[in-house]
Amino acid sequence: MKKYILKRLGLSIGTLLLIILILFSLMQLMPGSPFNDEKLSPAQQERIRDHYGLNDPIPTQFVRYVGQMVRFDFGSSYNISKDTPVSELLKTRLPVSLGLGGLAILIGSFFGLFLGLYAALRHHRIGDTIATFIAVLGVSIPSYVFALLLMYVFGHKLDWFPMLFNAKLGFISYVLPSVALSVSAMATIARFTRTEMIEVFQQDYMLLLEAKGISRTRLILLHALRNASIPLVTVLGPLVVNLMTGSLVVEKIFSVPGIGQLMINAIQSNDYNIVLSLAFVYSAMYIGIMLIVDILYGILDPRIRLTKEAKND
Repeated sequence: MKKYILKRLGLSIGTLLLIILILFSLMQLMPGSPFNDEKLSPAQQERIRDHYGLNDPIPTQFVRYVGQMVRFDFGSSYNISKDTPVSELLKTRLPVSLGLGGLAILIGSFFGLFLGLYAALRHHRIGDTIATFIAVLGVSIPSYVFALLLMYVFGHKLDWFPMLFNAKLGFISYVLPSVALSVSAMATIARFTRTEMIEVFQQDYMLLLEAKGISRTRLILLHALRNASIPLVTVLGPLVVNLMTGSLVVEKIFSVPGIGQLMINAIQSNDYNIVLSLAFVYSAMYIGIMLIVDILYGILDPRIRLTKEAKND
């Protein structure tokens, strides 16, 4: 298992370094400049570029860029908050998006598993039809529609939750945007859980275990869910990253000061450092989550780990 984890870790680090190279190349190829201000003369623009080291030779810039990235030093903002370190901007906004996404994952996973398991246990009955309809509805309707509906009903009509995000209110401000984000994840998890659980229930070993008198609860929790978990882990990986990085539209609707809104503002103002830094953060999170998924594969099904090790040997 140790050898397997080290190989996956090495592959992840190599992928991250390749992403740094791609981001640096994009920074060099991007049209325009964050300093295209009509009030600045060409000489002033050149002095600003010298100040930020943008006129240095390309190899020098690349070495400096890699060194900064591996230390999570993302440089300074050019326009949004001039000369403020990007890491400071992320420090205030990233926890908000992570908290929002984390709560959405918990809500979506819990209700998705419950709904999918309920549908599988009521296969070809009215409960299965209702659960499937709810799952299809959750996938079909965009998250911003649910966001507006939740805001109108629970924020405006019932006045249970604030309509706009307010960090001073704490947990209660996270509820509506997290629920809006979780609907699509819940529906996706429910559909996969239903399909996999139905397939597992039809396996011969499950029929044998049931014939031996094992209780229904133990049969489901210890045997069925474990064997159905690998496809679920596969679909959960990208979902976790998407939710943890937030939804641009949902953050905009609820005025959540997260990294999604920061990304929009940075693109509009040509603040390249922030755009590329956020791209790096997204990539690093995705690689980290997929590394965890690979490790979980090896834990849940040792045959996957042994097969990969045999191929590498």
